[in-house]
Amino acid sequence: MIESLNPIIRGWSNFHCHNVAKDAFARVDYEIHKMLWNWASRRHPHKGKGWIKARYFLRRGSQDWVFTDPEEKKGPVLARASDTPIKRHVKIKKDANPFDPKWTTYFEERTSRSKPNIVP
Repeated sequence: MIESLNPIIRGWSNFHCHNVAKDAFARVDYEIHKMLWNWASRRHPHKGKGWIKARYFLRRGSQDWVFTDPEEKKGPVLARASDTPIKRHVKIKKDANPFDPKWTTYFEERTSRSKPNIVP
């Protein structure tokens, strides 16, 4: 189940990472967690909440309630939308013209900011 949900969660959050989406990401994580908890409770109707949490929701590093495969404690975990970094879009100045030589330095700075720093 984790392998089928992770691409969907990552794809949705990568699509929306350019928007101001922190609250939306938190809400999506909450709804997914609620659905997973309901699924686990339906799957094990005679088990208690503590048993369900111990079986499906583990602690990984500083994060608690990480959904993972109970058979593979070190296996894949469910992606969280809120872990996706939000990338801000910087607007272009309205008078900027890429064909005007006086704006050359402005566009060079914009280009250098958008490229990742690669250290050889």
